[in-house]
Parts: sequence; C-alpha cells; structure tokens
Amino acid sequence: MICLDTNYLISGLVAGTSEAAELSGWYQEGEQLIAPMPAWYEFVCGPVTEDQEETARAFLTSIVPFGEKEASEAARLFNASGRNRKYSVDAMIAATAIVAKASLATSNRKDFLPFVPHGLVLLESTA
Repeated sequence: MICLDTNYLISGLVAGTSEAAELSGWYQEGEQLIAPMPAWYEFVCGPVTEDQEETARAFLTSIVPFGEKEASEAARLFNASGRNRKYSVDAMIAATAIVAKASLATSNRKDFLPFVPHGLVLLESTA
C-alpha cells in the first residue's frame, strides 16, 4: 500500500513528471493507493478543476479519514520530532501512513525525514 503526499496528487496529473509515471505504474500493477484526508484537503484547495479532482480520485483506493488513531499518532510524531509547527500537517500525513501500514510517496522527502526514526517508511523513487 502506498500513501500519497499532496505533491503526488498534484504532480501526478502533469504529463511527463516522475510522479505521473510512478502513479501510472503503481496503478497498472494493482498497487493500493491511498491519500490521507489532510493531503486530499490540501489538494482540493487548488487551484484544481473538477476534472482534475475526478482523475486524481480515480487512482485512489481510498481517501483515509483523519480520526482518533491518526490524531494520536500525529501528536506522537509532532512531539517526538521537536514540536516544529512547520511540520504539523506533515505529521498528520505521516501518521496516516503509519496507521495504515503504508509507505509514503512524497517529493518533499526532507519535510518527512524527522518522522522516519519514529516509524515512517518513505518510498524510494523509481522514476
């Protein structure tokens, strides 16, 4: 299972990007692709057209709600990684991946590195 960060939802719609190539490949391989609710929120804040939103949604097995388990895990990550408010939404996205037992696909690896020692698995780019 692969959890998609916001940048994968955005760049995955742009022909010729490595994210688009990876998303297409994963989809064709039957990989389960999920998006955390916080990443989906960032994505639909746009600018994004209705067609783009529908296309991105078609790749996803699910948009994972941000519930109590995810909130507790996000708080643990936030506190364990130094309480940097800059990374509060990233902690929510990372927590969703951890709770779902998924690897996170992101183009902003440096923003998620503080969470790796605390259980986050970052997907290595293949494109």
